[in-house]
This record gives sequence, structure tokens and C-alpha cells, in this order.
Amino acid sequence: MRNTGPKCRNCRREGTKLFLKGAKCFTSKCPVARRPFAPGVHGPTQTRVKMTGFGTQLREKQKAKRLYGLLERQFSNYVVKASATKGNTGETLQQLLEMRLDNVVYRLGVAESRAAARQLVGHGHVLINGKKLDIPSYQVEVNDVVGFGKQGREAIGKRAEAIAKANRPSWLDFEAAAFEGKILSKPMSKDIEAMFDVTPIIEYYSR
Repeated sequence: MRNTGPKCRNCRREGTKLFLKGAKCFTSKCPVARRPFAPGVHGPTQTRVKMTGFGTQLREKQKAKRLYGLLERQFSNYVVKASATKGNTGETLQQLLEMRLDNVVYRLGVAESRAAARQLVGHGHVLINGKKLDIPSYQVEVNDVVGFGKQGREAIGKRAEAIAKANRPSWLDFEAAAFEGKILSKPMSKDIEAMFDVTPIIEYYSR
């Protein structure tokens, strides 16, 4: 079951900003900045202890799941697929997560959060190589062109200033005038902002 509760509680639970609420995360209204302790009755008096072993593995896994808005089965399937692929398992896992269509729409800067990007995709406002695609988990490929339908363009047109200032990763390109993005390459570890440690996650599922 997908977590539909307050997103800011997830950030407070993990003890760091996961940027789940878009612009709000960069303001003084961000609950993580105002209440930098775990949610709940005992949160203010609870001391965060340094975790080792299983505790660290679990927390990093939960952090990654919440960051990308995935259910346990979805996330574990990505780990299985990454483990079955030749190469660095951690980097492959990061690539699979980053190359989800909803994440790509977010990374292009046209949506203020992954949840908003998922909504754009789910409502059929996103095109891949000219064809409408409404599956947030769709894996984009190098040279794919991400476009937007009429309603999608109207929605992201309201974010023109934010889109112009967006800090896009080097593996993506976006032409604002054409409302089109392009996948230039697969993301490498150095291109992905380190919001979580992938090694404990692989260890967690290798138990």
C-alpha cells in the first residue's frame, strides 16, 4: 500500500530532506528545518543514535524507497534486476531508479517534485518519441525524446521561471521552446546526487 500520509513526516523520520514537497523544501516553512527530530509524541526528546549493521541497511533502503516514492515490492524488484545485470550492482540500481519516466520528468525541472511528475505522467500528459505514455515506471532509453501534450505544456508553462533556473544533470537535455527533453546518456554515479548510500541497500537484500 502506497504511503499517502504527510510527506514531510517521511523526511523527519529519515532525519534529512528528501525534497518530496518541491519548493516548500527550500523555504523556512520546511518541517525538517523547523522540527529537526523524528515525528511522534516522543520525537522532541528522542535522541538519534548512530546505527550500525542491519539498522543502517534498513534506514538507507527506506530512504531510497521514499525518495523515489516506491512500494517495497517495486523497490526490491529493481534490486533483483540490478543484481542480475553484469557490472556494478549499486550503479545499475541507481540507473534503473533514475531512468524511470517520472523521475526523468522531475529531473528535467518541469515538475517541482517526483509526486507531481508522476501525476503528469499518469494523466497522460507526457510523450515518449511522440507517443503518449502514462506509465510512471517506464524505463527511458538513451536518445529517447520526452515531450508533452497540450495540457502538459499548459501545466509546465506556469513554471517557466523555475524551468529556466533548473539544475539538470548532464545526462539530460531540455529545449524549453520546444517543450522537449532528451536522454543523452545513462547516468553514472558521479552524475547522481547522493541522497542515500547504495552499498548498505545491496547488503540488506543480500542477507
